[in-house]
Amino acid sequence: MSKSKFKLPFKSNSRNSLKPTKRQQPQRRPSSRNGRNSDWERTMPTANTAIARLFIIWGILVIGAFALGAKLYYLQVIDPAIKYEQAPQGKKLSQIATDQQTTKLNFYIPRRQIVDRQQNVLATDRITYTLYVHPHLFRRNSQAVPAAEIAEQLSAILGKQTPAELLAIFAKQDWGILLSKDLPESVKEKIVGMQIDGLDLKQNYTRFYPHQDMAAEVTGYVNLDSTRTPQAGVEYTQNKLLERKPISWKMTRSFENSKSIFHPGNLERSQQLFNFDDLRLQLTIDLRLQQIARNALKVQMDKYKARKGAVIVMDVRDGAIAALVSEPTYNPNTYYKSKIELFKNWAITDLYEPGSTFKPINLALALDAGVIDPDDTFNDTGEIKIKDALVRNHDFATEGARGKLTLAEILKYSSNVGMIKIIQRMKPLDYYHDLQKLGIEDQIDFDIPGYTPGRLKNEVEFTVREIEPATTSFGQGFSLTPLKLIQLHAAIANQGKLITPHVVRGLSDYKGYLHYSQPPNSKQIFSPKTAKTVLEMMEEVVEDGSGYAAKIKGYRIAGKTGTSQKAVGQGGYDDKAKITSFVGIFPVEAPRYAVLAVVDEPHGKYTFGSTVAAPIVGSVIQSIINMEGIPPSNVYHKAANP
Repeated sequence: MSKSKFKLPFKSNSRNSLKPTKRQQPQRRPSSRNGRNSDWERTMPTANTAIARLFIIWGILVIGAFALGAKLYYLQVIDPAIKYEQAPQGKKLSQIATDQQTTKLNFYIPRRQIVDRQQNVLATDRITYTLYVHPHLFRRNSQAVPAAEIAEQLSAILGKQTPAELLAIFAKQDWGILLSKDLPESVKEKIVGMQIDGLDLKQNYTRFYPHQDMAAEVTGYVNLDSTRTPQAGVEYTQNKLLERKPISWKMTRSFENSKSIFHPGNLERSQQLFNFDDLRLQLTIDLRLQQIARNALKVQMDKYKARKGAVIVMDVRDGAIAALVSEPTYNPNTYYKSKIELFKNWAITDLYEPGSTFKPINLALALDAGVIDPDDTFNDTGEIKIKDALVRNHDFATEGARGKLTLAEILKYSSNVGMIKIIQRMKPLDYYHDLQKLGIEDQIDFDIPGYTPGRLKNEVEFTVREIEPATTSFGQGFSLTPLKLIQLHAAIANQGKLITPHVVRGLSDYKGYLHYSQPPNSKQIFSPKTAKTVLEMMEEVVEDGSGYAAKIKGYRIAGKTGTSQKAVGQGGYDDKAKITSFVGIFPVEAPRYAVLAVVDEPHGKYTFGSTVAAPIVGSVIQSIINMEGIPPSNVYHKAANP
């Protein structure tokens, strides 16, 4: 083959052999006959195609990221409960993380104390311990200790069981023996000092009543279990005032050398952790007077073998109860050992027919109604016939008819006939409405739960049957509580104003300053003139009448005795069962206290309000005089009229 006639425009070994010369022009790539790109052109990707593929790849990555994020959101927010052992009780992942990083400390906040009016503590919280024994673990410094030695030491510390009894207990069970509850700190220290393995002390918080049964009917008690539910008394009714707000502290947790380290959470410098007040629930009860009244009541109950009794001391000016005693009672520290019927305060829960102690109330109603005058007299015939019923005075067998009696003498001799003739001057319907205005059937909003409203006969029966107003005139045929009776007598002493009784004074600090109290509530039920007149008439009952046992030389004391038969069944009475009572008010010239004593079912030949109940009231009044330094009445008159 001959050499080509054409020469290359450049040399093959030149550096710029691939570069065209100035004369050389780039030649077009040959195209196919149908005008389309050549095979080489079809196989090479264009720029647009590369960009499209890049976007596809990016899209796949973005979609995957979104899918992963959605799955994480679903697992942690929408349906975060996992079923593994790391998440018991279906906890959320976020909760597990929070639990690992933080913790919350809930501090024990003591319940407010209950104190009397002299700031004596009646109820408080204290730390106690429960002792569990595990005999198979008895060791000291890894050396086994004989059970007999442990039994002997525990017997000396606890003082409840002998060593032999403890050994018998140890022999029944190897572990988890509940040996003793409510152990004080001093006993706990002695048990710890034994340095014995197998003695497990569990710390508890319990309510403690240092004076035991002395004010149980007022304070009530708190359950010993973990719920610490208040029961009875002011513990129950004043629970909102006794409870403090709970305090908790958030802590953050870190780990160092496989150990947890806790750090304070978001606690500002000005924020105090234990920022609870020192307020205490103060009562109107005087612990000294409470003890005196209880002792005086127990003496008479033991003497006459009575079934139960009650004493109430009330400040007539504002309704404050200075003493509220109900016997028999219970120890709130060991309430679980007592019968359930002891938990109620029968002075406010049980109804009884007041008998002659209601006669001053009826006398005040008649005076206010204008049917009698203070100077009126009535002929006491000793007995009176009402339809088919014959009503007699309590002393008719010995005294017979007393003849003409003044209003004061009717009270002094407790004449049933005289009271019937007084009430007969009133229309039965008017008399019934006046009884209703006294609030006998109304609910008293008292600070201790369980108050029972009194009962009157229905209006039709009372107004149609002539015997009903007659028996009501001397305190029978209807019923009320001792608390209601003393409230009505306090109205006579307080110029006719009916004051709501109460035992809660308010929230006070340790200095005695009140931070919360309720204002007294009162209404006028007698005119002041009538109240003063009846009070002075009641004075003769103590000076020279059935209330002589409550007389104290130099002091003006008003009072009224009562001895009523106990109602049984429908309209019947038990001749052998009595309720004796006496109410006293002093000093007459400036009344301050009303004292009521009620003794149920005393036994003996001479069981009357004058012999059983009046001495109790006299003893309580003498104690009040001594405690408060109340001057004799003649000294009062000299100071008032210099």
